Amino acid sequence: MAHHKDEKTLVIIKPDGVQRSLIGEITARYERVGLKLVGLKIMVPTVEQIEEHYTLDPEWRRVTGEKTIKGYKDKGLTPPSEDPIEITGIILENLKKYLSSGPVVLMVWQGAHAVGVVRKITGGTEPLTSDVGTIRGDLVLDSYQMSDTDGRAVRNLLHASGSVEEAENEINHWFTPEELVNYRLVQEQILYDVNLDGILE
Repeated sequence: MAHHKDEKTLVIIKPDGVQRSLIGEITARYERVGLKLVGLKIMVPTVEQIEEHYTLDPEWRRVTGEKTIKGYKDKGLTPPSEDPIEITGIILENLKKYLSSGPVVLMVWQGAHAVGVVRKITGGTEPLTSDVGTIRGDLVLDSYQMSDTDGRAVRNLLHASGSVEEAENEINHWFTPEELVNYRLVQEQILYDVNLDGILE
């Protein structure tokens, strides 16, 4: 079994994060916890690349639609449709517009429990209800209510993989193996060496 320290996850800084000059702030938060940046590039994604990214999981359309419908009902609101696939169709169109509107920064982070740690630091999908201390909770003021009113995707700065399997598929979608760098950080000795060997002379 691979060591936890080898776990990788994908993070995309969306166009609003780039436009608001938050690249350094965002990467600093992941670095500070001890994660290692092993892949990095900037590009303007095509709508085809975006659609493929969101539909790598064949269940994404159904699950996202069902979660959205439930979210509306939990707030006492009427969903725009009772059909999960129809709702996800609208969401996907909005995401394609949003993510292709300008450059994004694609990053692969590696380290112990990388997927879970990145999601914890990133915060919940909706900035309004994200905890203080998370990237979305501290740096964005958007909400589902506002994005629905405006007929657009919620502006939440980032995409972060939801599971180890999802991370693997997404990384393979955006990066070739040659674009990921295998190297050692000095701090890994403190984070992962069992006996903390090598501190004292």
